[in-house]
Amino acid sequence: MSVWVTGNGGRPAVVATLLALIASWPASAQDQPPALVHVDAVIEEPMSQTAPVVGRIVAREAVIATQVEGTVSRIHAVIGDRVARGDLLAELDPSRLESDADLRKAQRDESEANLEASAASLASAEQALERLRGLRGSAAFSQARFDEAEQEVRRNRGLVAVAEARLLQAEANWARALIDLEDSQIRAPFSGVVGDRAAHVGEFLQVGAPVMTLINDAGLEIEAAVPSSRIGGIREGIELTFILDDESRHRALVRASVPMENSLTRTRIVRLTPSFTETASPLAGNQSAIVLIPVGEVRQVVTVHKDAILNQPNGSVVYVVIDDQAMIRPVRLGESVGSRFEVLDGLAPGDLVVVRGNERLRPGQPVRHNGAS
Repeated sequence: MSVWVTGNGGRPAVVATLLALIASWPASAQDQPPALVHVDAVIEEPMSQTAPVVGRIVAREAVIATQVEGTVSRIHAVIGDRVARGDLLAELDPSRLESDADLRKAQRDESEANLEASAASLASAEQALERLRGLRGSAAFSQARFDEAEQEVRRNRGLVAVAEARLLQAEANWARALIDLEDSQIRAPFSGVVGDRAAHVGEFLQVGAPVMTLINDAGLEIEAAVPSSRIGGIREGIELTFILDDESRHRALVRASVPMENSLTRTRIVRLTPSFTETASPLAGNQSAIVLIPVGEVRQVVTVHKDAILNQPNGSVVYVVIDDQAMIRPVRLGESVGSRFEVLDGLAPGDLVVVRGNERLRPGQPVRHNGAS
C-alpha cells in the first residue's frame, strides 16, 4: 500500500499511504486527551562546507617537582589516582626543616630584643639631651656636654635603624623557613589524575627534582594540524564540530591559531576548547578527534532538530504543531548541522515541530506544549 511520487524539485510526496493513514485516524485522535510534548522551532542559520582534519585530544599536564631538598618519607598518590587541588601527594622528612625554622625563630627573637634595647638606649639619650637643653642660658649649661649628648642621640638612632633592619631580615628568614617546612608537604596544584611517579620513599631529592606527573583531564583541549590553505577560515572564537572514535559529535571553540607553519606538512597548529556531551568511553589524552574545518562560503539554511525526525518507509516526516494539533508533514533533508538537519523542503523558519513525545502521536491529535525548547 506504500505509494510515493516525486513532486516539483524532487520533493517526495506521500499520496495514497499518507491520505489513507490520516483518514483512518482523525476521529480517534480528536477523542484523545491533549498529549504533553516538547517542541522546537525551525530556524534559519549559517552553514558552510567542511573538510575533515585529524586532530587529537590534548590533556594539560605538569611535572610536580619538589621546591626543597630532602628525603622522601611518604608517598600518598600512585599512578591512576584521582586527586583534588590541595591533596597531599608526597612528604619529605621535615626534621631538618623544623630545626632550621626553630633556629630562624630564635634569631628573630634575638633581633627583636636587640631592637628593644637599642630603642631604650635612644630614649635615655634623648631624655639626657632634653635635660641639657633645659639648662641652656644658665651657668650650669655646658656646650661640650650638650654636643656630646646630641652625638649620643644620633649614634643611638643609628643603632635603632640597624636593629630594625636586622629584625626585618630575621623575620624574612623565619618566614622563608616556615615556607620551606610547608613545602616539604608536596600538594596537588590542581585537580587531576596521576600519570607518572618519579620519586620513591627513602630517596633524597634535590630542589627541582620531579616527584610525579599530574594530568588535568578536566581541562582537555583539541589540537589539530590545519593545512595552511584552509587556515583563512579559522578565527579565534568560531565554533567547529569534531567527531570522536565512538562517532559522537561535539562542539569546540577555536582558542588560538599558532602563527608557526610546519615547512614539511604545510600545516599550522590550531587549539580548540571542546564542549563534550555524553561519550561511549572515557576520554584520554592523545585520543584522536576529527575536526570539521570550514572550506566554503557560509550560506543561510533552514534547519530542524534531529529529534523531530521520524523515519518512515516512504521518507522522513515530522509533527508540526498547528492550532494545538499535531499535523504530520513529510520533509526532505540535506546535510547535518551539529544536532540539526538542513531542511530542503517541507518546513519554514518559525514552524514548531515536536522533538519529544512524537513517537506516540497520531495526525490531528490535540497537544499541549511549553513553547519552543
